Amino acid sequence: MTTVVAFDVYGTLIDTQGVVAELEQQLAAQGRSDLGPEFSRRWRDKQLEYSFRRGLMGDYVDFARCTREALEFTDRALETHLSEADKDRLMGAYGRLPAFPEAKAALERLARAGITCVAFSNGSHEAVQGLLSRNELRDLFDDIVSVDEIKRFKPDPAVYFHLRQRVEASATETWLVSSNPFDVIGARHAGLHAVWVRRNPEAPFDPWGVEPDFTVADLDALVDTLT
Repeated sequence: MTTVVAFDVYGTLIDTQGVVAELEQQLAAQGRSDLGPEFSRRWRDKQLEYSFRRGLMGDYVDFARCTREALEFTDRALETHLSEADKDRLMGAYGRLPAFPEAKAALERLARAGITCVAFSNGSHEAVQGLLSRNELRDLFDDIVSVDEIKRFKPDPAVYFHLRQRVEASATETWLVSSNPFDVIGARHAGLHAVWVRRNPEAPFDPWGVEPDFTVADLDALVDTLT
């Protein structure tokens, strides 16, 4: 039996809070640099909300558009009055987000163990390719599977079925690894195995009666669990 491990990208491999420094720099001119972490959190939350809403509406757009529209909303909500040039720079920073510190070594350990790994993301193939390459992770994946291939967003069941088709594996052979509870629940609902990477020890899991197969604190602990 071949085991395929599909890694969510944003928030699991790549630190979406890595944009805080750029935000603090942009907001410093207003004397509001302390707003950086709050702006980043709201931006990420609204990005996901927009993808969920578009998924329900059947109005798919590239994930980058959800990101830009979420940025516009957060700017309005917090009244930070960013210029278009500021927003362009922040979008550029989002394309250069850093990987979590343990990601590369953990993936190398999985590769040495002979486990097939793929990146599986709401982001476009181009965006994910760029992030993984910039962080020296691309060569550690057998493939990139993007929801853009079927124009749906996680946690639509069709997305997880598409993953299985792309990797040519059954549900019981396919594991999702994600820091996002909605993604874990979506995968479990679709019959896949799933691991929740609980990077914030205070973060609760959604009380839906659907639990991950395992919960780990980081990717090092994931490797210890899978190998």
